[in-house]
Amino acid sequence: MCWPHTFTVIGMTAQLAFRRADTDDLDTLVALYDGAARWMIDRGIDQWKPGEKDADHFRLRIKEGEVWLAELRGEAVGAYELWWEDEPAWGVQPPVAGYVHRLMVRRGAPAGTGGELLAHVERRITDSGRSHCRLDCVASNPRLRVYYEGRGYAVVGEQPFKAGSGGSSYAVTLMEKDLASKAPG
Repeated sequence: MCWPHTFTVIGMTAQLAFRRADTDDLDTLVALYDGAARWMIDRGIDQWKPGEKDADHFRLRIKEGEVWLAELRGEAVGAYELWWEDEPAWGVQPPVAGYVHRLMVRRGAPAGTGGELLAHVERRITDSGRSHCRLDCVASNPRLRVYYEGRGYAVVGEQPFKAGSGGSSYAVTLMEKDLASKAPG
């Protein structure tokens, strides 16, 4: 199913089409992740590393949850993972939220693409009957925290020892947006 969404970018209208990713999209998802990781490294942001999430990672996420691609004129410009629980960061929770992971925007995508990805995941969560969108961001990336705060997310906690790959741990800031209190439209 493809969900088109039109938005205006500096005087021009672009139409993103959203669709569930499948195993034919594994190379695209890895390329989006690696591109975002290289962008972070180039800006001194210590968060993602190229090669850290491979095809097996995205294959498992597609099998166990939802991975969405955003396309503009048939070309992938972004993606995200939507989980329905996230015990490593949030602990056991009642089923009131969806959890966003790996929000990725291709370099050169139109300004506003990241916001459109968030708007799509928020609609997806409310369509499922849940009322909150949650995410965690690496505590050492204050720029990302400010980005999410600017889109209505509030800090609701910290998780100082989230388990990472290879047995490492790292601190994350827990953020949440109440979708039920959003004005319609």
